[in-house]
Amino acid sequence: MFAFILRRLLVAIPTLIVITALAFFMMKVAPGGPFDLERPMPEEIRQRLLAAYGLDLPVWQQYLDYMAGLVQGDFGPSLRFRDKDVAELIGEGLPVSLMIGALAMLLAVTLGTFLGSVAALRQNTSGDFAVMAFAMIGVSIPPLVMGPILALVLGVYLGLFPTGGLNFDRHGISVLVLPVITLALPQIAIIARLMRASMIEVIRSNYIRTARAKGLSAPAVIIRHALRSAILPLVSYLGPASAAVITGSLVIERVFQLPGMGAYFVDAALQRDYTLVMGVVVVYASLIIVLNLIADILYGVLNPRVKYD
Repeated sequence: MFAFILRRLLVAIPTLIVITALAFFMMKVAPGGPFDLERPMPEEIRQRLLAAYGLDLPVWQQYLDYMAGLVQGDFGPSLRFRDKDVAELIGEGLPVSLMIGALAMLLAVTLGTFLGSVAALRQNTSGDFAVMAFAMIGVSIPPLVMGPILALVLGVYLGLFPTGGLNFDRHGISVLVLPVITLALPQIAIIARLMRASMIEVIRSNYIRTARAKGLSAPAVIIRHALRSAILPLVSYLGPASAAVITGSLVIERVFQLPGMGAYFVDAALQRDYTLVMGVVVVYASLIIVLNLIADILYGVLNPRVKYD
């Protein structure tokens, strides 16, 4: 197990280097710059600002300087938020994004597993068709569309939940309901379909027939035997799915006006805040690698046949 984790971490290093290089040079070739304002800036002042942040150097030199700072844990100063550096901004936004993403995945796994199992156990019944219809709707409508719809119906028309901001003192945890549901719905649909297919395959297997022949009750067969095997494909999916949910909060944070990393990333990209964009990219890439590693480890724990040699 230790050797497997070490190999994965060694592979992660060049992966991060490639990701940072692509993101860095793509930002540089994009039109515009951090000091291109609506009102033209005097050229002398503009050149001084470029020199102060090292932006007058060749692009390759800027990249090497950035990587040298990154190795030391220095994300650099923000080019637009003059009173804060990138590490401070990430420290403010990352907990919000992680909280929204974690709650969304918890809801998706719990509800998706339950719905998928129910659909499998009641295959070709009205319950099965209802779950699959819900799954099709959830997969078809992206969060960018579902978010405003939920905000309009549940927030504006019915007044059940707040539609923006993160004011816990005023609204309590209800401020999280709409963004969490919006993020979770596509994953609930995907997990339900995945769980249904896996559960149907498992309950038709020989060892499940043997367990039933021994006189075990239906709940015992499902919970103690079928569920553990049926959940294995779901565990493999959870790594990239969790990363997708957390990075998917980029859009949701803008829709619901949440102060997460997604909001910072969008503003930084529009304003060409190179260092802030790079900081968010590095953090998200690291999260994806770590979450996929955790998923692989969990798969091995649940499936003893997996060998990490």
